[in-house]
Amino acid sequence: MMWSASVEPAWSIDGFREAARAALRAEVAPEHLDWQAGGQGGLLAAPEVQSASAQRGAPRVPTAFVELAETVLCHRDPARHALLYRLLWRIVHGERHLLSVPTDGDVRQAMQWAREVRRDSHKMKAFVRFREVPGEQDRFIAWFEPAHHILHRVAPFFARRFAGMRWAILTPDASALWDGEVLRFGSGGMPSDAPAFDDGEDLWRTYYAHIFNPARLNPRMMRQEMPTRYWKHLPEAQLLPALIQGAGARVRDMAEREHALPKRRIPVASMPPPASELSGDRSLAALRRAAQGCRACPLWEPATQTVFGEGPEDARVLVLGEQPGDMEDLSGRPFVGPAGKLLDRALGELGIDRAQLYLTNAVKHFRFERRGKLRLHRNPELLHVQSCRAWLAAEIERVQPRVIVCLGATAALAVFGADFRLMERRGVLEHLHDGTLALATVHPAWILRQPDRLQDEAYRHWLDDLRNVFTRP
Repeated sequence: MMWSASVEPAWSIDGFREAARAALRAEVAPEHLDWQAGGQGGLLAAPEVQSASAQRGAPRVPTAFVELAETVLCHRDPARHALLYRLLWRIVHGERHLLSVPTDGDVRQAMQWAREVRRDSHKMKAFVRFREVPGEQDRFIAWFEPAHHILHRVAPFFARRFAGMRWAILTPDASALWDGEVLRFGSGGMPSDAPAFDDGEDLWRTYYAHIFNPARLNPRMMRQEMPTRYWKHLPEAQLLPALIQGAGARVRDMAEREHALPKRRIPVASMPPPASELSGDRSLAALRRAAQGCRACPLWEPATQTVFGEGPEDARVLVLGEQPGDMEDLSGRPFVGPAGKLLDRALGELGIDRAQLYLTNAVKHFRFERRGKLRLHRNPELLHVQSCRAWLAAEIERVQPRVIVCLGATAALAVFGADFRLMERRGVLEHLHDGTLALATVHPAWILRQPDRLQDEAYRHWLDDLRNVFTRP
């Protein structure tokens, strides 16, 4: 007897799991199952496999198969569902280690499709270009045509990478929308739904033309890494034919040019005035703009940008962290990484709206060390805290909070001084010299570093510390 299985959308791992589980429990062999996914229809009407009577319990499936299926389902080949179910059937019926046999035809095909999906995902990360929506500040749209159904797979990368702006990515099959807080998915779009031009593209093309190195030109490798099918998404691609044609003449000119002494790659930047001496516009916005040029310590050189505070100028509570992390450095906003998510969770349990708080850090640039492609956090030193002290003092002067909450030893150092012992005095409200109340507790990142068996207790203790501030009248 033939059965049918539906998966909507065709790349949904949940839809495939539901249909495959029902088929396995009913002992429906692969040759008796007609997969209908993404609008595909069978030649003969067959009952849905979910209505079949169960003959056995739900089998256990190796994690490696689930991970492979999540990737292969994004491929466009209409035979992928049948192939995955055939692999699953064989695994459940005695070939438990099938995925470790690369010479098997089904395994080889699935691995090939998975590689193509991963390659397409890499290209999407490299070749998506956002364009600003005319008349709407800080809102961007990108049009992209991936080879496979990878939007749901890749969109979280853009949410992490561009956490500080509002954007949408449109593809023919689906769309992704990031509003700065939540990632949502919708139906597909058309190229006309995205802006046709961005005011910054002329500047980008000028920059690209100047960094193009004709001496290292390899057209075959360039087209392999940047296939011509993606060129329509890239503003700089319009320059490539002329740049390639003129590469030979430019190389000869470079070889014949008279030798010149090298210049410094990074010019010495002028030191901005201390925050306490800023005059004129006394707003936080003016202070934030001034801090973008801070060169008071060496941390500015490897960092992406200054991460200044954010929040209302009349906030009752100022939350002071230690320094930006990797996601904060990329987005330009404080407390948006894992530690920020834990802080949001705590504020939610206490009934506090994050938008009512002013959040900032004692040190405004990310200090890190590289481990391969990773940037690992390093604790700031006293020099870095002292260099940023003027910015913090100016923030406190403008906000004039009633309470300052110090998260971590570096934040406590910036407010209470070097003699403060965090673990001895954490959770205690104290009066500063100007009458402002201040409380120090651990940083949420410290809680995340605790062993799993200790994290819940550490979190509850930390929540009790915060409750001393946020439950005051």
